[in-house]
Amino acid sequence: MSPAEAAQRIADLRTEVARHDELYHRQSAPEIADFDYDRLKAELAALEKQFPAAAAALGADTPTARVGDDRTEGFARVKHRQAMTTLDNTYDEAELREFCARLAKLCGREDLAYSVEPKIDGASISLTYEKGKLTRAVTRGDGEEGDDVTVNVKTIANLPHTLRAPADLTETPVPDLVEIRGEIFLRFAEFARINQAQQEAGLAPYANPRNLASGTLKQLDTADVKARGLEIVVYGLGACAPADLVDSQAAWHAALAQWGLPTLEHRKHVRGIEAVVAAIHTLDGLRATLPYATDGAVVKLDDFELQRLAGYRGEGQSARKLSPRWACAYKFAPERAETRLNAITIQVGRTGVLTPVAELKPVQLAGTTVARATLHNRDEIARKDIRVGDTVQVEKAGEIIPAVIGVNLARRTPECVPYVFPEKCPVCGTAVVQVEGEVAIRCPNADCPAQLTGRLDYVAGRGVLDLESLGGVVAEKLVATGAVREMFDLFALEAEPLGALNLGTAEAPRVLGVKNATKIVEAIARARSHDLGRWILALQIRDVGGATAQDLAAVHGTMERLATSEILPRLARIPKREEEARLANPKARANKGQTEEERAGREERHAALKAELEAEKAWRASLPELARIDFVTAENVMAFFASERGRHTLRRMAELGLAPVAARLASSPVVGALSGQTFVLTGTLPTLSREQATALIEVAGGKVVGSVSKKTSYVVAGEEAGSKLEKAQALGVPVIDEAGLRALVGG
Repeated sequence: MSPAEAAQRIADLRTEVARHDELYHRQSAPEIADFDYDRLKAELAALEKQFPAAAAALGADTPTARVGDDRTEGFARVKHRQAMTTLDNTYDEAELREFCARLAKLCGREDLAYSVEPKIDGASISLTYEKGKLTRAVTRGDGEEGDDVTVNVKTIANLPHTLRAPADLTETPVPDLVEIRGEIFLRFAEFARINQAQQEAGLAPYANPRNLASGTLKQLDTADVKARGLEIVVYGLGACAPADLVDSQAAWHAALAQWGLPTLEHRKHVRGIEAVVAAIHTLDGLRATLPYATDGAVVKLDDFELQRLAGYRGEGQSARKLSPRWACAYKFAPERAETRLNAITIQVGRTGVLTPVAELKPVQLAGTTVARATLHNRDEIARKDIRVGDTVQVEKAGEIIPAVIGVNLARRTPECVPYVFPEKCPVCGTAVVQVEGEVAIRCPNADCPAQLTGRLDYVAGRGVLDLESLGGVVAEKLVATGAVREMFDLFALEAEPLGALNLGTAEAPRVLGVKNATKIVEAIARARSHDLGRWILALQIRDVGGATAQDLAAVHGTMERLATSEILPRLARIPKREEEARLANPKARANKGQTEEERAGREERHAALKAELEAEKAWRASLPELARIDFVTAENVMAFFASERGRHTLRRMAELGLAPVAARLASSPVVGALSGQTFVLTGTLPTLSREQATALIEVAGGKVVGSVSKKTSYVVAGEEAGSKLEKAQALGVPVIDEAGLRALVGG
């Protein structure tokens, strides 16, 4: 390569790497895999070293001299007490051996002790505990300062806010102050759940769990953060007072576990380079079985005194550019395979989204045979220019979902023509649509057999109505035969005719059988007594997942109250008030040049809106359940019940006598039709269990007690009522049945 060619390549690489840095660190939306990024940056570094004059002529501003920076607008900046350094990384075992050899020479011994830790692929975080209390959580940022995301991090379920005190003098005491470094991540199952909801909503799926975890940390609404099921694991030590609390990595990990913090699984304490290499190979073999993403192993010198002896590369420069000489990351190269794309098929989901699927010539990948892979959506196919007949590269996205990541253009033949996305639903023939702001293409026909099958399969799930054996091919055949045209038709099914359902073909029949049919019918009958949260989930309202459904149930109590909610419109108005307050702010750029009279009017309006907004936010914060229901969800629920589908749902539930109540209630006092009244339950009610009747009373503001007195407002009596009924009659306490109770609470 000539100096001129080198200069051009260096310039191109600097631009490309800088763009990928922005996508990765600030937007959490990378376009290429880490392996490919590392190769680009390594090529740039090698060229800059080989052609220093050409590199210097282009200026000193190069990605190889900078560190990643994840700081974003909207968050307070906080300086780390001790800088978060960057690790040198390698994909080469020979370089790993050189790293260990340098340390052995420096320390004068070969049998050095190392900590070999799995490198969790997540978002780096620094936690500060003072006197054992969690006071701050800060992103890595540029190494010297990061974004304060304390409020969001405190929603993570497996992170204790208080460190556990030592049980005796042999354990490590909780320090006055300590910075604990760790990684925030998503499990594969949670990532798959979120992506499924994302695609069903018509939005682009997230690239991998790491980027989704990083992006979630920067959400401004803590309810959104909590809903995504983030987890954390800790492993690193920053500033500490006292400084000599522990003397090794092994002692540090023991202290973390003793304090009740979530620590690394599969960490190894080994001696010598051969044991290090063996431990890394073990981790590489394990990673396919782990429920979260790992992209390598981190090797650290165990002894803290020897760490201080080794020091840092870049000392004397900015703290953000430091990298420890006593640690390195050995990264696993992603396993990829090339194979032929035989066809592109289209799946239609329960929300009508058309998802393209790559039908591949079967190929071995990460220990499994892959014959199908996701293509995500129409835009992805166009962006990567994927064509039937192409030789494509397949990789496990997030090590769990096979995905086509690119095309080997050198092997493309003239027969490979651009793919044309269908204009009609391949199942029902309805013209497809694309909603503004969505990447998804949808079938708008709610009666599309594929959508109905998907909805039935969903409600049959264990976490929804738990209809044993109803999903899959049974749901498909019920729809195909016309036996079920909507969810509520399930309640008309009878065991004997259902048992005759042919699950096979006319040429090779395979009937369901009365025994299996009876199980399904019994499961449908049990669904009548499921709580309100499950039934809200069964309605499949957009953006309403399991936790949100339970929260909606807890603050409303019954389906009727949810349908006519006064809470949801109030929630949905909060962002509108925020926008009004922003526009009314006299200091806003759009309001420059206003007169004094206009300014005074805006100040008065702005102050009033801010006061109203603060009151509304305080009201929302008063109930944890409300804090977890976001504004978009509130609007979606209201839109559902205002639609013909929602009105039809309420009619059908009333016709079938389905009146579910909440399994738990909101944590603040309820004011309702039964406020201040006490009830006693006795006997067996026709449709309500004792727990459901109690919830129905409590959600309306009433109280259920165990014994009858003159102060009892009502006794609710069912079949085989006993002595409580007799005592109520003797004391003249009103006695009502289940119908009377429902009348008191308004249905």
